Amino acid sequence: MTVSFDLDEHLGRRLYFEDLEPGQAWESPRRTVTEADVVQFAGLSGDYNALHTDAVYAAGHPFGQRAAHGLLTLAIASGLTTRMPVYRLMDGTRLALTELRCQWRKPVLIGDTIHVELRIGEKSLSQKRPGTGRVTMLRTVKNQNGEVVAETEWTTLMKCRKEVP
Repeated sequence: MTVSFDLDEHLGRRLYFEDLEPGQAWESPRRTVTEADVVQFAGLSGDYNALHTDAVYAAGHPFGQRAAHGLLTLAIASGLTTRMPVYRLMDGTRLALTELRCQWRKPVLIGDTIHVELRIGEKSLSQKRPGTGRVTMLRTVKNQNGEVVAETEWTTLMKCRKEVP
């Protein structure tokens, strides 16, 4: 059974552009990347690269075993971020993802458990869209050993609490 509740009622507020300050940080729940994740992502994306889908090939690769697709890691990181209570408080004030940058640092192997450390980076008022601002959210993806597997920057257009000229 799924129980849901309105976060506005439960927590009493939303987070706007003005509420986010550079340096604020939060951590996501953890998630283990499974063989099923990799197989389903290969089917969804059409990326059947042997490094992801062929155990014999991957055993001879420097990683020593099959690795998750980089974009699968990015997708899981996105999902983990949306599970953070603080991120849910931005529902209705996050208007659009406007830019995404990613650097993969280490492979994510089948069986690795990853989580996201979210930190607020730069922010600026939008010149083109009054009442909005751009916030860069730095998402560092780490594995179960605390090793950084990906560093990402997601720039989001957010509502301001009040329109600023």
